[in-house]
Formats: sequence, C-alpha cells, structure tokens
Amino acid sequence: MRKIIFMAAAAAFALAACTANDDTSAVSIAAENAAQRISYFASHGWEVEEISERCVTIPESFSSVYEEYALMQDKQGLPLRRYAGRNARLFVYEVKNYSPQNKKMLAELLVCDNTAVASMVYSEDSGSIKMPVS
Repeated sequence: MRKIIFMAAAAAFALAACTANDDTSAVSIAAENAAQRISYFASHGWEVEEISERCVTIPESFSSVYEEYALMQDKQGLPLRRYAGRNARLFVYEVKNYSPQNKKMLAELLVCDNTAVASMVYSEDSGSIKMPVS
C-alpha cells in the first residue's frame, strides 16, 4: 500500500512539474533604449531597422492565438506571462538580412518596465512565416 501511495505522489509531483507555467528561468533583457533593442536582435544575427512603436496592453488572460505566442516566448526564455495585464510598448522593425521567398520580414519586441518580454520575427503578409528571434 505504501508503494502505491508513494508512486501516486511521485506521479502527481512529476505532472505538476511538467505542466507548470513557471518562467523563473526567464532571462532579463534590457530594452530601455533603441541601442539596447537593436543589440538584442543583432545578438541573434538579425539586422533590423525600427519602423514603428505603439502602446499595447498584454492580455490578462490569453486567447488560443496569444497562448501560442506565449509558448514561443517561454521557449525563448522571455517573461511574457509575468507581465499579463500590464501596459507595454511594442516596437516593430524591418528585417534587413532575411527575406525567404522574397517576403518582407518584420521583427517585434514587446517591452515592459524597460525589459524585453516577448519577441518574434514574421512575414509582413499576415504572418505566414513566424519564428522566434533566438
């Protein structure tokens, strides 16, 4: 009986560890100024030029589409989930050194409290190509 209880407890612990949305491994990337933001992209091999900036609110709860975006950020180690419900600045860049199938590529960086919380590279044609920055 003890063996069964131990196995059930171990399974519950393993399941909790696998399904937790804990982003304690998220990195902190300074994005206070234009040089830091462009340097972030350059550190991953992207040459970018800023084309726009706007204020946005990160949703309090994520739709299925935003959850896909959040999963990409989790894989990059960016702390998007930690900033749910907060106001942020969205910077959009034109990618200068990558154009698959002659598609114009854009990159975005979501910044909250002068920290990069999300990033992505995508095609201008409504995002038929989407990829992480890193």
